[in-house]
Amino acid sequence: MVDRSAKGRRWAACTLVLLAPVCAELTLGAMPLHLAWLMLPLLIPMYGAGVLLVRELVRRAGGGWPSLLLLGVAYEIAEDGLGLQALSSPNLYNAALWGPRVLGLNTTYWESQIGYHLAFSVVIPIMLTELLFPAHRDRPYLRRGGLVVTGVVAVLGVAVVRVTIPPVADPGYQAPVPALVGSVLAIAALAVLALRVLPRRTAPPSRGWTPPHPAVGGALTALATVAFLGLLMPMGQPLAGGYGVERLVPMALAAGVAGGTGWLIHRWSAGLTTWHRLWLAGGALVSHTLIGAAFIASTGFDRVGLLVMAFLTVALLAWAGVARSKPVTRPAAGRPVP
Repeated sequence: MVDRSAKGRRWAACTLVLLAPVCAELTLGAMPLHLAWLMLPLLIPMYGAGVLLVRELVRRAGGGWPSLLLLGVAYEIAEDGLGLQALSSPNLYNAALWGPRVLGLNTTYWESQIGYHLAFSVVIPIMLTELLFPAHRDRPYLRRGGLVVTGVVAVLGVAVVRVTIPPVADPGYQAPVPALVGSVLAIAALAVLALRVLPRRTAPPSRGWTPPHPAVGGALTALATVAFLGLLMPMGQPLAGGYGVERLVPMALAAGVAGGTGWLIHRWSAGLTTWHRLWLAGGALVSHTLIGAAFIASTGFDRVGLLVMAFLTVALLAWAGVARSKPVTRPAAGRPVP
């Protein structure tokens, strides 16, 4: 007989592997649609295997969303600190012109990428996958062998990004040894906190708040996405450079937007339904896709494609919500199951 439980876990794992790069890169336009056939296969190992590894390690350790967020930051450091090395590069993406550089690090760029990747590479893909496969929500998707393979693929994915993208976009740059060592130590420290410290702590019971209408939650995440990215990213504005302490104000405001939004969702978490979660994810996804269409897409084809993608996102999330909310028909007591 077919083990449908194992089959469901495999489908869930494959879904997460695909959703991670699609949510983070394709739906923003950072991966041009006309080049998706070339770039998506290069990014799936790092994004897909990396985020799947994050979820598997946290679920095996018995951690929750705080552990996922910490390990998500570790994933971001692996991507931008070791793979792309954009955290320290003075040239890649013009990141050094976004705000002040501190100890050789592009601080404004780093803040934007931590918030962005936590939301669109980690939280939203994992949440959507768990909504699509609710029977496996609190369980690992992989066995031990699959976990080892996923870890190896994730490491190789970072290496593939390192040898393919920076040589073209940032030729000749190599992060200094202290930056690389610091990135590795930060990843290790975050992993220990996420997998060894937080799962051992029991959160105090909280009554929480009654969540508002799902549309209100969607509007909140949409506005928060626009505010956070608008405060930190150039959004088509000319980069003059030489930014100093004046950039600390929008950085602090962006941190407040992210922290405040996360705090509200946490307070609502006990009462969130499937529709609430879909609206929360949909608001953020649609708004960031529209941002991509307005400020990131470089061709008319890509711009129209992102607008179509925003519409499809709404349609797919609505379909998923209807499918998940249908009542399950159970056989009457005492009657045999056909």
